[in-house]
Amino acid sequence: MHRRRFLGALASPLGAVGLATLAGVDRAVARAAAAMPPAASRNADDARLARDESFWFDIQQAFTVDRSLVNLNNGGVSPSPAVVQEAMKRSLDYSNTAPTYAMWRILEPQREGVRQRLARAFGCDAEEIAVTRNASESLQICQLGFDLAPGDEVLTTDQDYPRMITTFQQRERRDGIVLKRFPIPVPAEDPQEIVRLFEERITPRTRLILMCHMINLTGQILPVKQVVAMARGKGIPVIVDGAHAFAHFDFIHADLDCDYYASSLHKWLFAPHGTGLLYVRRERIASLWPMMPAAPEMAADIRKFEEIGTHPAANFLGVGDALTFHEGIGPAVKQERLILLRDHWSRRLLAHDRVRLHTSLAPGRACGIATVQIEGIPTLALSDWLWTKHRIITTAIVHQQFEGLRISPSVYTTFHELDRFCDAVESAIRNGLPA
Repeated sequence: MHRRRFLGALASPLGAVGLATLAGVDRAVARAAAAMPPAASRNADDARLARDESFWFDIQQAFTVDRSLVNLNNGGVSPSPAVVQEAMKRSLDYSNTAPTYAMWRILEPQREGVRQRLARAFGCDAEEIAVTRNASESLQICQLGFDLAPGDEVLTTDQDYPRMITTFQQRERRDGIVLKRFPIPVPAEDPQEIVRLFEERITPRTRLILMCHMINLTGQILPVKQVVAMARGKGIPVIVDGAHAFAHFDFIHADLDCDYYASSLHKWLFAPHGTGLLYVRRERIASLWPMMPAAPEMAADIRKFEEIGTHPAANFLGVGDALTFHEGIGPAVKQERLILLRDHWSRRLLAHDRVRLHTSLAPGRACGIATVQIEGIPTLALSDWLWTKHRIITTAIVHQQFEGLRISPSVYTTFHELDRFCDAVESAIRNGLPA
């Protein structure tokens, strides 16, 4: 990445604030490019660059976040850097000059370039990527798109996203299918155990599996490729919920080999809010019904999943600028930085006897998200106190197996902000919460 590629992503001049922000990103990306070593030594360099605070200072300045508070819920939805916001605003302004011409005839065809870039980042064919509004929409296309008969069973865990469970529960009421859920360990540290837990619950009636790539409750990464291979051998398709995974840690489709994959782009890619992707293996497209009906001649066209009526072009085109920003940092460098941030706060808090981490920190088992519990302090009360007293945003997780604060810093998060969080939690450990 270099100056021309970053500036080339912008079709018109930015304001003074936008240019200043872009200059900060440009310095960081130029420094990264200049330091890029041969492939053989990339792992060591990724770790080194993850600790280069001058590099990350410029990345931090690329965001327009409120520094009076500490946002540790980037797993829910992330702010976009200024260059992405500006790109979206440009397209929105242009759309409103004459929408039926500017939006439909000029901007909408540019969606194909975004599709190609997403496919390249995911490591698949562009004809296998649909651009959607979020992971939920992508997953529901799959969940509602399979022909299932009364008595057919769908298998998933008790840690999957509530909206996806609700979707299958509606199919239970409407179609008479059977949803089977089972618990998995917290934290999940043995990939083979996860595969075994899925396999031993498969029956002659099992028709479909839903599994997380990264569990939203804990940030735990599950062995997708192994589960897919096991289920494929039994003729059972697997829908993979990758809402928190894409652009969070470094992987491509070949690392999963799945037929169906869904993700949100407004989380870790930092794309405009309300953007997502759906991957469907090319030979599976025709047999999967779209959630909104499309013309019969589109049966084998990935674009049938995008037939939602009038929709904004600006959000989807901004995905291209988010990809440029993401690639400028580098997926592997970004992964290393997120792990470094996670380790900074988690290892400090784990020095206290009452602290329990519900996420395995073993290599390859998690990335930037982890869930922590302070024994003796109710999680909901702690989360509320952190916000009202200290202006720190966290996510309170209360599950039948465990509870804790889900902490998800991002590339703009500073170590000072993480220390502010740790200071507050340690105060609660020592003194308790106010009555």
